[in-house]
Amino acid sequence: MRKKIDLVNQSALSDAAQPRAARADGAAAPAPAPAPATEPTRDDDVLEAIHGLMHLARSQQHKALRDAGQALSPLEGRVLAYFAHHPGAALSDLVAHSGRDKGQLARMVSGLREQGLLRATPDAQDRRITRLHLSPEAQAQHHALVAQRRALSERAAAGLSATERRQLLALLAKVREALSAEG
Repeated sequence: MRKKIDLVNQSALSDAAQPRAARADGAAAPAPAPAPATEPTRDDDVLEAIHGLMHLARSQQHKALRDAGQALSPLEGRVLAYFAHHPGAALSDLVAHSGRDKGQLARMVSGLREQGLLRATPDAQDRRITRLHLSPEAQAQHHALVAQRRALSERAAAGLSATERRQLLALLAKVREALSAEG
């Protein structure tokens, strides 16, 4: 059964497309007042557009993972990707990189260790620190996840020319920079 997606995540639907409730006398209720000019609408809200796009992409990633019989969640896949790119990193490194809750990540890392996907070794200089590495099985799963994500990325950008792709990436970098700036 396909999950219904709430209208907040559907930027394609305009407010005008929503049905209006009828009044008790059968007449249509008046249309809601338009949003104030200072408030962004769905059509020009950059963050809403990015959110909608990421919601769709994650939904398709979940479907691809299920169809491939992959038992990992996308977040678990990202955790494996982190340790694939940073072999021997510690949990504290992952927390600093991701900005996620330490407890949530500790439980996830523990689960990945129990599944045999992460191997833990004590740090040579400080035995209190545990260094994490991908197991061979996790490396294979990571490579499959990377291939799946690249295929989805190619499909998403299939209608764009090489110039448009570069422009899109440059514009997204500007948005990231603006949000990262202190102020």
